[in-house]
Parts: sequence; C-alpha cells; structure tokens
Amino acid sequence: MPGENLTRLEAEERAALVQVHDYDVVLDVTTGPEVFRSTTTVRFQAKTPGASTFIDAITAEVHSITLNGVALDPAEVSDGVRIQLPDLAAENELVVVADGRYMHTGEGLHRFVDPADGEVYLYTQFEVPDSRRMFAVFEQPDLKAAFRFTVTAPSHWQVVSNQPTPEPELHASGRRADDVSTATWAFEPTPRMSSYITALIAGPYDVVRDELTSSDGRVIPLGVFSRKSLSQYLDADYLFEKTKQGFAYFEDKFDVPYPFAKYDQLFVPEYNAGAMENAGAVTFTEVYVFRSKVTDAIKERRVVTILHELAHMWFGDLVTMKWWNDLWLNESFAEWASTIATAEATEWVHAWTTFNSMEKSWAYRQDQLPSTHPIVAEIRDLEDVLVNFDGITYAKGGSVLKQLAAWVGIEAFFTGVSAYFKKHAWGNTTLADLLAELETASGRDLSGWSKIWLETAGVNTLRPEIETDADGVITAFSVLQSAHPDYPTIRPHRLAIGFYNLVDGKLVREHRVELDVDGERTEVSELVGLARPGLVLLNDDDLAYAKIRLDEASQALALANLSQIEDPLARALVWSSVWDATRDAETSASDYLDLVLGNIAAETESTTLRIVLANAQLAASSYVAPARRADARRALADGLWELAQQAEPGSDAQFQFVKYFAALAESGSHVDELAALFAGERSLDGLDIDTDLGWELLIALVAAGRAGDAEIDARLASDQTATGQESAAHARAAIPTAEGKQRAWASIVEADTATNSVVRTTAAGFVRAGDRELLTPYVPRYFDMISRVWTERSYAIVEKLVELLYPASLANRELVEASHAWLAANADAPPALRRLVVENVAGVERALAAQERDAA
Repeated sequence: MPGENLTRLEAEERAALVQVHDYDVVLDVTTGPEVFRSTTTVRFQAKTPGASTFIDAITAEVHSITLNGVALDPAEVSDGVRIQLPDLAAENELVVVADGRYMHTGEGLHRFVDPADGEVYLYTQFEVPDSRRMFAVFEQPDLKAAFRFTVTAPSHWQVVSNQPTPEPELHASGRRADDVSTATWAFEPTPRMSSYITALIAGPYDVVRDELTSSDGRVIPLGVFSRKSLSQYLDADYLFEKTKQGFAYFEDKFDVPYPFAKYDQLFVPEYNAGAMENAGAVTFTEVYVFRSKVTDAIKERRVVTILHELAHMWFGDLVTMKWWNDLWLNESFAEWASTIATAEATEWVHAWTTFNSMEKSWAYRQDQLPSTHPIVAEIRDLEDVLVNFDGITYAKGGSVLKQLAAWVGIEAFFTGVSAYFKKHAWGNTTLADLLAELETASGRDLSGWSKIWLETAGVNTLRPEIETDADGVITAFSVLQSAHPDYPTIRPHRLAIGFYNLVDGKLVREHRVELDVDGERTEVSELVGLARPGLVLLNDDDLAYAKIRLDEASQALALANLSQIEDPLARALVWSSVWDATRDAETSASDYLDLVLGNIAAETESTTLRIVLANAQLAASSYVAPARRADARRALADGLWELAQQAEPGSDAQFQFVKYFAALAESGSHVDELAALFAGERSLDGLDIDTDLGWELLIALVAAGRAGDAEIDARLASDQTATGQESAAHARAAIPTAEGKQRAWASIVEADTATNSVVRTTAAGFVRAGDRELLTPYVPRYFDMISRVWTERSYAIVEKLVELLYPASLANRELVEASHAWLAANADAPPALRRLVVENVAGVERALAAQERDAA
C-alpha cells in the first residue's frame, strides 16, 4: 500500500483547483488474463491556470499521456499510482493510455475463472479508492463528473454499467467473415456522480429481467444477474418482489423519484463485502444465492441488504458526502432506512428485533474498544477511512438516527430528508446540510444534539432506581445514567420504559411510558403510584442507543422466565443486557451459558438465536475460567446436540443447533455423532445434509482429527465449484497438526497467490485448533509478519491477514504482552495497522477479565 494513500489536505487542495466536466473511458478486456487496456479522456477546468495537480492511476504500464495536445513522458510524470499534471490551462483535456492489472483481491477490476465451467467473470469494486485501478481519475467523492464507458469484450458476454446496456457493435474475429467473437458496447454518459459508484460487470452472466413504474411515471428496467453455474439457485421472483416493495416505500417516504435510468442487481464471485451501491448496478456477494439451506437470519439479512443498497441510490449516490469523515451520512442512513423499510414494507416485521440483536450488539462492542471514535470521525487519509467501515459508522450511526427520528418525530424526519434530497441532488454535502433540513422540518435546534451524539465517542449505561412502600407501590423512580471515565459525555435519550408481569405463564407488557432522559439522574414522576411490576425494562422498544441494566428483582424474574417474554424485541433486549454484563465481567460466563441452555430452545427469532449461540460459543471458549474451559465447551456441545434432537424437524432452530454443535465438537461422542451424520449413518428428522452443511461437518471432523486430505479431496471432487474450493481450503487449514498449520500459513502469508476468498477461508481454518498449543508458535511469527504484509499487499488482503490470523483463541496473558510489546516497538507504524492490532488485543484483555470473574 505505500504510495497509494491520499490525504484529506491533498483532496481539499485539488478540489479547490479542479472542476471535472466528464470522462470518456474506453476499455478492452480481450487482451489476455493479466492486464486490460484502458484509455481515459478527461475534460476538466483549472481555476488557477498555470497551476499543477495530479490524477490517480494505479497501472501495470502507462503507454502515453497527452495533456492539451502535448505528450508527456510517462517515465517522468507517472509513478504507477499518480500522474503529475503540470502547467494547467483554464480548460484541459487529458488522455491516458495504460494497461490496468486484473485483481484477485476483490478490489478494482476483479477477474474470476469459474472452476465449474472455465468461464471468465469480471466485476468492479471501487469504494473507497479503487476506480483508479481501472481508469485515470480524480479519486475523491467531491469531484463528481459524467462518465461515458465504452467496453470491448467477448460478444457472448453480458456487459453492465451504470447506464442501460446498449446494443453491442459486433466484430468479426478474422478467422471467418461470419465468425463474431468480440463486440463493443458504447454506454450513454451517466449523470454527475462520484467515481467510486461507477461500475463495470462483464461475463457470461445469466440474467432475469423485470420492470416497474416509478413515482414519476418512468418505466425502470430491472435485472438480476448470476453466474451460469449458480443460476439454477437464483430466486429472482422473490428478489424482484422485495426490490419493488423497497422502491414503493422509499419513493413514498422520500417524495423523490428513483434517480437513475435502470436498476440491476448482480451477484458476483469472491466478493469482500455484503454489497456495493454502484449507481443502477448494485453488486452483491454470492452468499446470497442459496445453493444449500441457510438460516432464516441469512434470508432476512439478504432482504435488509437489498433495501440498504436501494436506499443508497438516494443517500450516497444522488447526494454524496464531500469527504469520508461524513461516510456515516451514507452508511448510517442506509442502515436505518433499510431496517424501517424491511419492518414496514416486507414480511420481516420483526426487523427491529434483528437490528437490536445484530447491529446494536456490533455497535456497543465497537464503541467500547480503545479505537472507538465519534460517528463523524476524523478522517485524515484513505487509510483512516478503510478501517472506518465499522460498527460506529454503520450500526451506532443507524441507532442514533433511529433515536433522532423518535425525538423529532418520524414524519418530520422524513420531511427533512426529502428536502435534503431535493436541495442537494447530484451534489456533495456535509453533516450541517442534513441537520439544517431536519431543523426546519421539526422546529428543533439540533446543534447541541449533533455535538453530543455525533461528535463524541462512547456509550452510556442506564439503570433504574426504584423505591416502593410495603404494598409494592412505587414511591420514587429514577433513571440513572453513567459513562466510561475515558468518554464521560452524558447524553439525552428518547426512550420508553416497559412494565411486564407474568400472565398465564407469559411475561407480557402491561404499561409503557415514553420520555426524554437527560443528566445523571432523571426522575420519572408519572410512574410514582403504580404497582411495581415483575420486570422493569428500560429502553423498551429499543428507541435509545445505550447499554441497559436490570434492577435486581427484574433481573431475577427475567432470567427465570426469559423464554416466557412474549415480545421478541423485549426478549432480545434482555438477552443483550445479560450478554453485555458478561462481557463487562459483571456476570459470570458460566451463568450465561446456563441461561442459554435453559432458554434458547424457545427463541423464535433466527438472528437472535444466531447471535446468542455465537456469544455462547465465545463464552465457553474464551470467557470461562481456563481450568473449566474444556468442560464448558463439552457441556455446551452436549446441550446443543440434545436441543437439535428435540427441535421441530426441519426447523431453523434444529439447523442452527446442528451447525453450532459441529463448531464445538472436538472429541469423543461428539465426533462420533458428527461422523455418523456426515456418513448418513445417523439422521435427524427434517435435517438434510446438503452440500454446504456437509462441508461444515467435514471441516469439524478434520479439526477433530477424524478426517484429512483424502476425505477433503473426495468431497472436492464432487463439488468442483468456487465454494467447494474455498471450503476445501478451510478444511485443509483446520488439520490439527503442526505440519497442517505450517502449510496453511505458508499458503497465504509466505505466498501471494491466493484469492481474497481463499485467504479468508484459510485463515478461518488456521485459527481453528482444539489444541491451542498448535497456535502458540505463531504468536511471534504473526508480529514479524504484519508490518511486512502491510507494505506488500493490497488492503483487502492485508486486513484479512492482520485480523483473521491473530490467535485470539489463545486468550492468555502471553498474547496480550506480545501485542503490547509490538505496539510499543512500532509507535511509528501506520495508524490504521496499529488500530487493527489495538482492537485485536482489546478483545483478549476483555476475555481475561471475564475469566477472572468466572473463576471467582
């Protein structure tokens, strides 16, 4: 990554000088498997004639550079990352002819060869700074322009970009006059947009088409694309249905028609993220093409992701942040908008419960790391923003927007958002622009709210303080608020308080009050005189962003009757509160595991089930005292296997219990049961050991030492697909021998040939070790490796190596000391790299505190 950075100061200086009119980008992707030809013509104005600047272009080779008709020597003005542009005129035309390199990291123009049929597929991923890998560009969000793409590719391919795909011009190959092998697609110019949301997706994709009519009467073509070898699994009708529901919801609430000419959704291989909001051409991970059974949690997440990217067409694409410090304007808004749309416009009516279980738990976890930051973060350069796609930017921001909508009123909130879109369409904005429209719509002064909520870091904790008389009537009720001493801000909250009682064996809400809470103590006089309920639940309906604690009596009742709480969101709030107390070493991990095994069978919400089981796995593996860790993992595995056998046949719960049982099984009868399931000698009614579950069982058997290379090769022979290859890499890296771990390490650290997906799955298998001593020798090797790979690999790869190879499962003092020793010795390391290490070690330090609490 050296030399590829861009600072905010450089971007500001360039934006003050340059105004870009348009780009003509001509691409030829028929030049071989390593590089493609890219010819960029960009027309731009220089506000100070005679000044100099630079344009971004990460290239394999620059063939020619012509500025205003004058040839520049590439050897003098290009370093392979930037091209220097001297002595600018008032109006300028730059032509750059270069070869770009195909990527195998999920960045820039990614090239993939399908092992199932040998077909080649291309797609782009440009956020944050990677359109410069495909064409010469002023790579910053506030230098918007119109983009015209012309692409030469094999004639049997689909070629997709931001504008509707034109009819191609066919070319004869030269072998026979009628033998057409290549074609050229000349797209119309785009509206003015930022370079990072431009896109090219090309290959023999299968496509299903539909259309809808927008609120302004235009017919919007829709397309859903997937690789040929996956198209049999694509449920296009359902995807179109959710897309149309999202269109109707957003066009109604935003009162602004969909801003682009068409809407394609493309499922692409080896993808690093969930999806990307390229204008009119959204790319998605192929995880969302379900070739095997998946949990309901994944099905719901796919719907939320579809609506998240659709919301971006307005928030991010039509109106874009000026610089990356306002990334939250894109991501937080899309997170909030997709959740409310999912809850109100689709069958996933409990989306806010999912938001609490998943997004908010992510936000609270991120906000308690040493690297926490304000929602409006200080972004000094591109490396800063690359590590800032985190739980603050997405989940905390979305949570705070939910609270803001509750505070100003949902109608006023949508009114302000609509005015913001209309006023700033096709432009760039800052936080102040959005707040101004919300203030006008609501009549509230948001300057103080912004300073406290968006410009400070940390999460508050809320607790009830209740006094009653001898008859159980409340005589005083207060909400107490505290803050971490490092982040002492006390904030205002809009929240609800729920009173729950046992009725016919169910814990149901019988009273609710909504109010503003501010300061360290807020008296709630409207609750005085009421009978104290069995359970007092702060932040009922999850309006506020705050950690909550239950009073002693409420906690006792809730824990004894957690599965009897009728409302799934209230149940999720209690699950989250107890888990947070476990992470804070206030509640023992062993008690948390008892709570899980005693109550999880009744959980109805798939994402809550998924998150609770993942937390239980972490608690048993790293949070219980080391002396009883093996017993805790065994007891949890025993409990999950029993729950799997008792669950409704074919249910989501049965499926999840089996998956987490496989993740925990290490020895003895557990592995015998897994082996029998895998071999078909044991079955559970309604459970199909399909392709992907079969791989999970095999990986577990390999990790337990009951299978190896021969079994992996045999299964791969029957699943010669990209997913099969990734699963095989995962399995091989899980082989529990010193030789197996060394082979896995060498394949992704010492060699630089693995794709992004294989790096990810290999790392996951490497750190899976029932015998943790297999990982101990890699502690010094890890710290010897990270600085080197930071300078040698692209960010998408180095982030995986630094995050996923950290041996957190050791969860011991030696790992903490080694981490701090590296941080002390590398004070001048890139801040983004140091941040990743700081976050890694913080998780281990939390585990050590939990172990001490559990031992006590």
